[in-house]
Amino acid sequence: MPIRRLRKGSEALEVSAFINLIVVLIPFLLSTAVFSNMSVVELTLPAKSSNWEGLKENDLKLEVVVRHDKIEVGDKVGGLFWTIPNTPTGPDLVTLNADMFVVKKKFPDVTAASVLPEPDIPYDTLIHVMDAMRTGKSANGGTTVVDVDLFPAISIGDAPVRH
Repeated sequence: MPIRRLRKGSEALEVSAFINLIVVLIPFLLSTAVFSNMSVVELTLPAKSSNWEGLKENDLKLEVVVRHDKIEVGDKVGGLFWTIPNTPTGPDLVTLNADMFVVKKKFPDVTAASVLPEPDIPYDTLIHVMDAMRTGKSANGGTTVVDVDLFPAISIGDAPVRH
């Protein structure tokens, strides 16, 4: 006797429950996503070795040493210009910015400076010091206040050890 087999037809795939899940899940995921903004500060690292013989007497190599109790502003060859003691809230950035204006007035063509922090200086402090060195606000002889570039090319390194 011949064997009779049932023919199986193609079954329809039920996707309506999956589509309903996706319709609910996508807006939920989009509403809970965290979008973050990142700011990038471009820095250049100092050279491996310094060429002391190539420096001119009038050439400024501005160095700002950030210590836990003060900020030292000076020249690599010329030595220390100012020592700015910290305020009770931290580094005195207003005085540092004013000193950068004085240096910029004397050396208008120089745009490079080095920031040399001691170990364990907080990152926020370092960023605030670099911002105070990079730009400042000037009345420009009138009633409008404009941003002035002071030393935008900032290098970073390690502070010299105190004696």
